[in-house]
Amino acid sequence: MNHDLTSGNITIQLLKFSFPLMLGNVLQQLYNIVDTIIVGKVLGAGALAAVGSSYTLMTFLTSILIGLCMGSSAYFAIQFGRKDYESLKKGIFQSFLLIGALTVVLNISVLLLLNWMIKVLQVPVEIQDLMKEYLICIFAGITATFLYNFFANLLRAVGNSVIPLVFLGVAVILNILLDILFVVIYKGGVQGAAAATVISQFVSGIGITVYYYCCFPMLRVGKRHMHLEREILKNIFGFSFLTCLQQSVMNFGILMIQGLVNSFGAVVMAAFAAAVKIDTIAYMPVQDFGNAFSTFVAQNYGAGKKERIWKGIKSSVICICIFCMVISLLICFFAKPLMGIFINSENVKVIQEGVNYLRIEAAFYIGIGLLFMLYGYYRAVEKPGMSVVLTVCSLGTRVVLAYVFSGISSIGVKGIWAAIPIGWFLADVVGVCYYFILKE
Repeated sequence: MNHDLTSGNITIQLLKFSFPLMLGNVLQQLYNIVDTIIVGKVLGAGALAAVGSSYTLMTFLTSILIGLCMGSSAYFAIQFGRKDYESLKKGIFQSFLLIGALTVVLNISVLLLLNWMIKVLQVPVEIQDLMKEYLICIFAGITATFLYNFFANLLRAVGNSVIPLVFLGVAVILNILLDILFVVIYKGGVQGAAAATVISQFVSGIGITVYYYCCFPMLRVGKRHMHLEREILKNIFGFSFLTCLQQSVMNFGILMIQGLVNSFGAVVMAAFAAAVKIDTIAYMPVQDFGNAFSTFVAQNYGAGKKERIWKGIKSSVICICIFCMVISLLICFFAKPLMGIFINSENVKVIQEGVNYLRIEAAFYIGIGLLFMLYGYYRAVEKPGMSVVLTVCSLGTRVVLAYVFSGISSIGVKGIWAAIPIGWFLADVVGVCYYFILKE
């Protein structure tokens, strides 16, 4: 069920490979979205603000693991493109040890530093306990997050984007059922919502691990692969560390934005908590297309097919532009009813602030679409450091301008929303310029 992306019609292959990624990531976001809808409707705005802030912190911390897994995936795809299966299997073993050890360290660190993190985020006193309860339970499932993302990225690296989708689909259905059971029926509060997510994550994480071992013998690690090789470990660490850094910097910037949002009070916090979920799902297709493009480039880079990569770039830019125009129109037009999914209609101020956010961001989705493509390209051609540079450009601009604009009384919180697309386009300019310099 793996696909060789080094031959065949480029556009069809990219779309065919990216569609399960798109659908899978939408399902992954539904983990938290289901929590948000039920918490907002059943437990109220205070609990929604707590879960929303938790989501931002949780995304930042788990992005460390996801970045490591994505980085390893680039190495896997290159070796697959070269047909070097021995190096691929050695890389699987070594990256699993590396990321697994860091998962344990991250879990311990969260438990020790949670109070400090909540303080840094400027979380209002009245919701601190709710946020702490939710996060302690959520991070009990960090091992499952590691397992799922490691093996999902491994399978995607060899062209299989369907199996990760299947396990996510099962987990999301289970998550919905458990949310209803724990929160609505048994009145388990935010802990019940977190427990539903954790159980579902373990189902997908353990399930995909067992599936990999039983159904993909060509990728199964044997005893001869279970040793450390300095050169392979160095390559994997280079890919994984820089991709992790890129993901972490990106989400750290978002975390700083969350802290600024929190300073505007519970209404803005609740609006941001709901709107950012909609926003994330809205540009998810182009994010996942960028990840599919990265796998395409990595396999062809490993196979030495430079002309095919160039054709893939042209095809991908067209697809990204079409995706973004359609999604931008939909979000701008349906912003208010989309906010109504998360927020009861009597919370007029929360809904209106969320609509303001969505319409500003959606008007410029083309900026983030091209940025995801650039991230994927530089990761695939063994220049993951450039992805870090682009992230710093984007997030640095966003954070600085958000603090400057929001401090102007006539602009206020709208300045935070406006700073985000400005950061996207600045990074796009830098990334495109560097590409042509590199090509020369």
